[in-house]
Amino acid sequence: MLELLFLLLPVAAASGWLVARKGLARRAAAGGEPDPAYFRGLNYLLNEQPDKAIDAFCRLIEVNSETVETHLALGNLFRRRGEVDRAIRVHQNLVARGNLSAEQRGYALLELGEDYLRAGLFDRAENLFRELVELGLHQRRALIGLREIFEQEKEWEECLHVARELSSLTGEVMGPEIAHYHCELAEEARRKGDAEAAWSHLREAQMTDEHCVRASLLEGQIEMERGDLPAAAKCLRKAERQDPAYLSEIFPVLLLIYRRLGDREAMIDELMKLYRRREDPLVMQAVAELIREDQGPAAAATFVAEHLKHHPDLAGMERLLSLGVELSADEGVWCNRLDLLLQATRQLLEKRPAYQCHHCGFAARRLHWQCPSCKHWGSVKQVPSNGSVNWGSSSNRAG
Repeated sequence: MLELLFLLLPVAAASGWLVARKGLARRAAAGGEPDPAYFRGLNYLLNEQPDKAIDAFCRLIEVNSETVETHLALGNLFRRRGEVDRAIRVHQNLVARGNLSAEQRGYALLELGEDYLRAGLFDRAENLFRELVELGLHQRRALIGLREIFEQEKEWEECLHVARELSSLTGEVMGPEIAHYHCELAEEARRKGDAEAAWSHLREAQMTDEHCVRASLLEGQIEMERGDLPAAAKCLRKAERQDPAYLSEIFPVLLLIYRRLGDREAMIDELMKLYRRREDPLVMQAVAELIREDQGPAAAATFVAEHLKHHPDLAGMERLLSLGVELSADEGVWCNRLDLLLQATRQLLEKRPAYQCHHCGFAARRLHWQCPSCKHWGSVKQVPSNGSVNWGSSSNRAG
C-alpha cells in the first residue's frame, strides 16, 4: 500500500488544487466549508484501508463531480497494482453517475473496459469498447482493446475487421498484423482440410505483407503434404530471402526436402550458395556434415575451423569439438578431455535462448509468431549465432 500512497500523492495534490480552485473556492466564497470526504478518503489510504477510502471517494462524487479525475486516477492505480476488483468498484461508481459530462463518462467507460479486460471479463469489456467506438469517444484505445480481446479468443476474422478499422482511423500500417491473422485463418482451414480457403488466406497474407515469412513457410508445408517437393523447396527459398532471421525454421525443412529428392549434387550446390550468402551456423553445420560424409572428419574439422576464424560462435565450437572427439577416439586421454569440453559447450548452448523478441527482449526456447510478453506479431526471431541441426531428423517447428 505504501507504493500506492507514493504514486497517489502527486495525483491527490493536483486534484486537491483543482478542487480548491473550482469547487472549494466557490463554496468558501459562499460561506460554506470544504467537503471533508475528500480528506477522509486520503486519511483512509494513509492508514492502509483502501476499501473505506473507495467508499469515501464514492460518496464524495455524489456531491462533487469535479473530483472525477481523482477517481479515474485512483481506479487506474488499483488496476496497475493488480487490484482489479477495487478498480472496477471505483469505475463502476463513476459510470453510474448521471452528472458526468460526455467526456468524463467516456473516460470512465474506457477505464472500466480496461478493468474488465484485465479481469478476463471479455464480454463486458467488448460491450464497453464497442459503445465507445459507436459514440466516437477514445476510438483508438477502444479498438486496440477489442483487438486484444479477439486475439485472446482467437477470433481471427474479428481481428481482421478491427485491424482494418484501426488502420483506417489512425493511418497506422497494420500489414504485418493483418498478414498474421490471414495465416492463422489459413492454419485453421488447413486443419479442416479446406485447401482452397488456406491458399486464399495465404495469398491475402502475401499481398498484405510481401515479407511475411510465415505465409511462405505455410505454403511450403502444404506443398510438402501434396507431395510436390520442388514447389515446397521454392517456397522455403523464398522465405529465406524474405527474412534470414527465420533460417532456423526454414533450413531444417529445406535440408529434409533435398535429402528426400535424392539429388545430392544439387543439395551440395544449393547449400554452398546459401553458406556463402549467409555464413550462418546452421548452414555451416550442414555443409560440415556433408564434407564429413564425403571426405571424412578431418576435412570437416578444417572447414569448421576456417569458419570460426571469421565467425566465432558456440555452435561452431560445438561442431568442431564433436569432430575432434571423433578424430581422437583412439587417443584415450585427449579424447576424454575433448569430450568434457564438448559437453560443457553443449550445456552453454542449452542455456542460451534460441529466440528473442526484437521489441521487448522476451527470450524463448521456441518460435512464437506473437510475442507472449508484448503481443507484437513477427518480432520473435532467432538469436544470432545460436544454431544447431538435429542430423537424425528434420522437422518444421514453426507455428
